[in-house]
Amino acid sequence: MMKNSPSLHVLIVDDEPLIRWSMAETLSHVGFEISEAGDAKETLEQLSTGLAPDVVLLDYRLPDSNDLNLLQTIRNTIPQSPVIMMTAFGTPAILDGALQLGAYCVLNKPVEMRDLAAIVERAHASRPH
Repeated sequence: MMKNSPSLHVLIVDDEPLIRWSMAETLSHVGFEISEAGDAKETLEQLSTGLAPDVVLLDYRLPDSNDLNLLQTIRNTIPQSPVIMMTAFGTPAILDGALQLGAYCVLNKPVEMRDLAAIVERAHASRPH
């Protein structure tokens, strides 16, 4: 990340606290601002406050959402924010569905932490200006 660029705000949505912590540590270390949500309800509550993160990291399977409906809602609510889906259950149907709904990409879990910041930056760079 360039030293003089403004900090990116990343929303990490995952029901596993250790995964959220690991991603938050990795991304905050390079200067990103982090928000976290543990389920779909918490995600929607944050978005309803007007939160518009620069990039969303979204787990496919959450306790209250294990389909692509949350992705669809996020894309409708904040269409300018790229969404990176994450899944340990990466079937072709999930991959195709996520991409058709506008996900920037789908990462298989466990996510490679050393690549995460670069992927987030590429997703942010893909935003229409």
